[in-house]
Amino acid sequence: MHNDSQQDEWSLETLAIRAGHQRTFEQEHSEPIFPTSSFVYESAAEAARKFGGKEPGNVYSRFTNPTVHTFERRLAALEGGERCVATSSGMAAILSTALALLSAGDEILASRSLFGSTVSLFDKYLGKFGITTRYVELSNLEAWEAAITSKTRLLFAETPSNPLSEIADIPALAALAKQHNALLAIDNCFLTPALQQPIALGADLVIHSATKYLDGQGRAIGGAVVGKHDVLEEIFGVVRTCGPCLSPFNAWIFTKGLETLSLRMKAHCENAMALARWLDQHPAVSKVHYSGLETHPQHALAKHQQKGFGAVLGFEVINGQEGAWQVIDATRLLSITGNLGDVKSTITHPATTTHGRLSDAQKEAAGISPGLIRVAVGLESQQDIQHDLARGLDALAAS
Repeated sequence: MHNDSQQDEWSLETLAIRAGHQRTFEQEHSEPIFPTSSFVYESAAEAARKFGGKEPGNVYSRFTNPTVHTFERRLAALEGGERCVATSSGMAAILSTALALLSAGDEILASRSLFGSTVSLFDKYLGKFGITTRYVELSNLEAWEAAITSKTRLLFAETPSNPLSEIADIPALAALAKQHNALLAIDNCFLTPALQQPIALGADLVIHSATKYLDGQGRAIGGAVVGKHDVLEEIFGVVRTCGPCLSPFNAWIFTKGLETLSLRMKAHCENAMALARWLDQHPAVSKVHYSGLETHPQHALAKHQQKGFGAVLGFEVINGQEGAWQVIDATRLLSITGNLGDVKSTITHPATTTHGRLSDAQKEAAGISPGLIRVAVGLESQQDIQHDLARGLDALAAS
């Protein structure tokens, strides 16, 4: 067990391995799993104190579980937040945040390049309860300023965006939110705290789909919200009452995944950069979307506020959807799946999968063209990834 004063001196790599674990009387070295729904007390008086919140301790695993707490403490330490609340999925993290912080009549101001399910949540479900969402171009600060109103309570952005790698100026958005008494939430699942720490840049909340790079091997579903204690207490209340909680086993998987986070993200970035440069020269590719390329419109901003450019890139091929499907279907190594954040490289056609539920107008506004392909670059050999994509790209260029 380590105290907080020791942790203040540790680097991110050390925090990812050591933070959050409070050893039990068994003196275990590896973090334990507590697969229990309830907890036992020595007396009725002890039970009353813990149920009443007068004494810290475990009550029920829906909202108090030691394994989940370990993951929460570790991720909070990595993100530089006061507290973390874990949830059953990344979407549950967004929903819990909205339920905790918003009321009928409030407005969300969001980037229009959000993940499709987030848009559906905001428009279809939160809209039913009188919460309005308006969308602006992620990188256009003037558009954010023009759209914010006295009813805006939450600014929400993914940066880099999925799958075009647009970048938001986090300090500028944080200043805008503060000026209008709103909160800024940043979805950080693409970069993780290994490459970007939004709270240090001024954000109030950091949202994670732990399913992605925090785990890193595609094994489990989970989410998390990180921020200041008072705001997170409201979100914790939603998880406690409504039940979108993280299972102890999944929490343990994510905790172990964090141990290799920095190493994995560095390797992901190296592979993605090599692939982006290769794709940029291929005759069947009309455009590559990756903030690590010097030609990317927000390259300088990305370089300033990030420690790396991430593993996800998009590229547009000739011949529209037919060309995109031809390239995807020709792969033998890459996995055709909508998921990302895995050591295995994945490939998908956003217009018909991850963003398939959006209207044609929404797709056009978000830059999701028929010829767009997304690759989440894994940790296989760079040469093998390129050779796998070359099979379809070369044939497309020759057609």
